[in-house]
Amino acid sequence: MQAANISYGKETTAVASDGDDDDEGGGENVAGQESQTEDEEVKRTMMIPGQVHAVSMEVQEDETETEASTVSAPAGSNEKNTKRKMRREKRKLMKKKLKSADTSDNLMSELPFSLTSPSTWKELGFPSPESTQKKRKRKRGDSGGRVDSEEDAEKKKKKKESQRPNYFVSIPITNAQISSAVTEVQEAVLQQEPLLAKAMIPIPTLHITLLVTHLASQEQVDLAATVLAQVEPSLVELLGGQDLVLPFSGIGHFRKEVVFVGLAPGQHRHTLDSLAELLRSRFAEQGLLQGDGRGFEPHLTIMKLSRASKLRSQGIKRVDPALYSNYTNKFFGDQTVERVDICSMLKKKQQDGYYHTETSLQLG
Repeated sequence: MQAANISYGKETTAVASDGDDDDEGGGENVAGQESQTEDEEVKRTMMIPGQVHAVSMEVQEDETETEASTVSAPAGSNEKNTKRKMRREKRKLMKKKLKSADTSDNLMSELPFSLTSPSTWKELGFPSPESTQKKRKRKRGDSGGRVDSEEDAEKKKKKKESQRPNYFVSIPITNAQISSAVTEVQEAVLQQEPLLAKAMIPIPTLHITLLVTHLASQEQVDLAATVLAQVEPSLVELLGGQDLVLPFSGIGHFRKEVVFVGLAPGQHRHTLDSLAELLRSRFAEQGLLQGDGRGFEPHLTIMKLSRASKLRSQGIKRVDPALYSNYTNKFFGDQTVERVDICSMLKKKQQDGYYHTETSLQLG
């Protein structure tokens, strides 16, 4: 059997040319060839920018250790198997180090184009760039990217804000008896729960809302004032020359978030319903009834949790009816409808504390 020389750095060892595992020294040096080939493959596969130097150093160290063990180790199949096992363990350790060296996002951003084949990504334990790109496209949509999505969201937000009600038509509460009774109830509640102070409706702003709307320009505000003035003859006919008197009695709530004084039943309720419906129809004819899809339910609001958004963080999500249970059947007083106002929700209140009034229609 002829011998062949295989060079490992500066040292040369004779091995059997037929590669028989039982020949003395043959198994060891064939293993050396396999080690060198496999280590070079690991280097080609695992090269990552920023970590190439560290990986190369580890591979070179492994090669040196392998050479030394190949030259000095005794022959034998058991030794050969042991060395192969050691090399496999080292390769596994190297892969673990590379995977834990950085986050997957950093690794993906640093990989060169030569390593972006699907098989390489799969070997490294990452999803392929194609699948990642598809997921991003599904998230971002077809509108041109994330910037477009943010712009769309901003447009929707502005559109929603632009349609939010900013004006309302109301009947103000001018009877001092009603105001005093409401003050009494509010003070009784605050003695039991002081945190509700900001949820209380200021007494000068007490009113009955007939409709709410969004008026986008001064032209629409002026048009609304014109509509209110033009409806006067119809309202006078509806009232038949008599005052509309509204008796307020008892306390109710909407989902325990809004507390109000109720309107006692009677013919006045039907007249008030007709008045509100007349105004709503005239506003709708001019395209001025926007943002008010609710049916008319006359009430006098005295507490509202939405006035104090911080109450939720303080653990107050409802107004307990027990806080005002002593006033459930209380009579608050009669309110004669003296005028109908168009008020702004956003403009600064008047000196008397009432809402900024664009125009009024006197009735009483």
